[in-house]
Amino acid sequence: MSEAGTRKAIETINPATGKTLDRYEYMTNKEVEAAISKCQKAFEKWRNVSPEDRAEVIKTIGKALTNAKTELAQLMTDEMGKTLVQSKQEVDLCVAICQYTAEIGPKELKTEERDMVNGEKGRVSYAPIGIVYGIQPWNYPCYQVVRYSIASLMAGNGVLLKHASNVTGSGKLLERIYNESEIPDGLFTTLMINHDQSDEVIKNKLVRGVTLTGSPDAGRNIGQKATAELKKTVLELGANDAYLIFEDADIDKAVEECVKGRIYNNGETCIAAKRFIATEKVYEEFREKFVKTMSEVKMGDPNEESTQLGPIARKDLRDDLHEQVVKSVENGARIACGGKIPDGEGFFYPATVLENVQPGQPAYEDELFGPVASLIKAKDNEDAMRIANDSRFGLGGGIFSKDEDAAFEMAEKHFDTGMVFINSFGLADPAIPFGGVKNSGYGREHGGFGLKEFVNIKGVMKR
Repeated sequence: MSEAGTRKAIETINPATGKTLDRYEYMTNKEVEAAISKCQKAFEKWRNVSPEDRAEVIKTIGKALTNAKTELAQLMTDEMGKTLVQSKQEVDLCVAICQYTAEIGPKELKTEERDMVNGEKGRVSYAPIGIVYGIQPWNYPCYQVVRYSIASLMAGNGVLLKHASNVTGSGKLLERIYNESEIPDGLFTTLMINHDQSDEVIKNKLVRGVTLTGSPDAGRNIGQKATAELKKTVLELGANDAYLIFEDADIDKAVEECVKGRIYNNGETCIAAKRFIATEKVYEEFREKFVKTMSEVKMGDPNEESTQLGPIARKDLRDDLHEQVVKSVENGARIACGGKIPDGEGFFYPATVLENVQPGQPAYEDELFGPVASLIKAKDNEDAMRIANDSRFGLGGGIFSKDEDAAFEMAEKHFDTGMVFINSFGLADPAIPFGGVKNSGYGREHGGFGLKEFVNIKGVMKR
């Protein structure tokens, strides 16, 4: 493991102003090794704590998050640009995850008695495996961490975190918050490390599982490295979620939810609404109202309560997004609103709608991680579903229809994604599984499913 330079530092930048927020020194290799060893020692004690008692400790993490809500929300807004209102909502969601996990954890992890075919009795137990290493992105600095770490801790494991460098402060603050709860010292640790050091963490024999939220390329890279070490992985990757406006949709409701789904979190959400596929019968009405509402979205200071859209998290990400818009237009798309980088400080990008979106354009094929909507016309409901599934991604999607029973059936039988919303846009619910298929990754979190991703499902029997 090569040293991280000569104590080089991570610099965080406020995307609303372009100015430096703070600097954090990388850890040395010895510090990383010490942190892993400390986490292992804490795990060896924690694994013997009953699920019921672990649940009580998980509740104290929820309380610690509540106590730090104001500080954490402000730091998230400062580091990645989401509106302060949504930062507070994110903390509330994380508290709900703690509460839900504590409620269902003991039952989900309870040893099961089974009747064997030979007439004997057997048992299935769910034993913790060790340290789970999470590599997490910047777009939800608190939620992404809580989503995997609370399930891992409830299962009896230890947790290491490598957060995205531009939200390093949030990662360190979460470490402090967790350690203000009743978990053993060292059981949750934030590692400030570079990519080479991260690769060595994956190889460390004490690390038993790896989970990543990021791009498909990052998923392939980390997945290959973890698989080479024969370690279990969960990958939550990119998406190009399609929202279908069926012939019998309530158009005003669809417009309201679709705009929210495209600009929430500044459009920088894996589960965001990105492609809007309206049937021919309602296309013109939806287009007119959707473009008008998107063009009126208020962009500005994320600390202001009236702001709907803050800045893109980094300049390079804004540049990449704009390049996707330009290439889409060069290949036949048209800009219905937005599409220009504004003057002034910060990394802002306006709410944008592209129409005449077709195969071969980035707006059709790729993930646009920002407030850019792709508007597509379909012949009918079946054609809309065909277009929705014409994607290498498969995370989420939505259907707007007054016939909700038919929409549920369509979603369950035909939508090739891990999640579908009916007549709404949503992010996550602790009770419902979160995850995707195809290039959107594999594995599930939430709903009790994440509790069993990193456990030893053990059969105990006699013959």
